[in-house]
Amino acid sequence: MEMQLNSFRVVPGFFHHHDEPTGPSFRAKTLPNMGLINRVYGTDAVFDPKGEKSQWERFVHYLESSNKNANDGVQYKLIFLIRHGQGYHNLKEAEVGRQQWESYWSHLDGDGNTVWADSHLAEKGKQQAQALNDFWRNAITAGMPTPQRYYTSPLTRCLETTSITYSGLDVPADHPFRPIIKENLRERYGKHTCDRRSSRSWIAANFPGFRIESTLTETDELWEKDVRESEGEIADRVKMLLQEIFQQDDNSILSFTAHSGFLRALYHVIGHPDVWVSAGAMVPVLIRAS
Repeated sequence: MEMQLNSFRVVPGFFHHHDEPTGPSFRAKTLPNMGLINRVYGTDAVFDPKGEKSQWERFVHYLESSNKNANDGVQYKLIFLIRHGQGYHNLKEAEVGRQQWESYWSHLDGDGNTVWADSHLAEKGKQQAQALNDFWRNAITAGMPTPQRYYTSPLTRCLETTSITYSGLDVPADHPFRPIIKENLRERYGKHTCDRRSSRSWIAANFPGFRIESTLTETDELWEKDVRESEGEIADRVKMLLQEIFQQDDNSILSFTAHSGFLRALYHVIGHPDVWVSAGAMVPVLIRAS
């Protein structure tokens, strides 16, 4: 009988991101080397007795050893979290202010000049995603591990961010870049047209290299014009996603491309400090499931 995972907690002490300032006045950015803390691990003595391995090599060995030697029902995963780049909806909110956006403009598909329903990336958002691609090219050369599996929200701005960020990189043949689209990675849904996703057939036609989970419906059956998903509901959705991925994916290093609301809900679920993440930034979290 498969053991059910119910508890998910961030493991501090490995990345500087965990200790960054909280709240809306600060926005986390992509740190050099992903902010991996220079420290020793209990596995170093056997794995690297001469001190010749890199910090990432030693961390990955520690992570894999932790999973291999964990008690039944305990797993560890390192997840690179990407918040999508700036979208047209972000530009409109910045133009009109949050109050006007929430009360009026977010309910429309566009303003006659710009469309933000299932918002695409704006030019700056594309540049932010390209900056992540550049980051990865340098990081791979320096020995940082690429994700062993990639997951993304089905909303267009995340699909575009994922594609630009990871395309053309030198990744291991046994862990190819073939992202999996997960409905539960999407932003809080309802009311805001930017969070109403496109059809399954449109996604398949425009992102043919991506894998779409079998349960993704043709049309968006979750989004409602007059009801916004609550913070409690998205937290429950995050927990469902973690349960599914930790149960079904035996890889230790993953990538999630998602949204600000999703990331804050994830941090709440795993007990991570409420660090707000900049658009187009990538941050690491180490999660223990039991």
